[in-house]
Amino acid sequence: MRILGIDYGDSRVGIAITDALGITAQGLETISYNGNDKVLLKRLDEIFEKYTDVETIVVGMPFNMNGTKTIRAEITEKFIHKLKCKYNKKKIETIDERLTTVAAHKTMNFLDVNKNKKKEIVDTISAVYILEMYINKI
Repeated sequence: MRILGIDYGDSRVGIAITDALGITAQGLETISYNGNDKVLLKRLDEIFEKYTDVETIVVGMPFNMNGTKTIRAEITEKFIHKLKCKYNKKKIETIDERLTTVAAHKTMNFLDVNKNKKKEIVDTISAVYILEMYINKI
């Protein structure tokens, strides 16, 4: 049983996946889709063809620091609705993603990642944090 983690952004989406036992999370990729959900869903189809044992999709939900919904949260909810319609046999969950991008930047700074590469991997690292939070919760 694998779990797929998604950090859904305006133009890029970070993807992370667990190992086959659902214990550890690894970054898979960052999908550049420029706001076109059809492109994103097509790539997710390809990922699910490769990882046929994904049973759960976890999407990070962006909240303000005071716990209120952001405008981005409403857009994310519309995307989640598309996921539920398309992948109705998979369990779709959300998790509070506050500060995951901050944590991803701290990790990259600690590892001294080249600043030109940060943009390419920050969303994937954020997806790993989203997925780890979910794993620790269940």
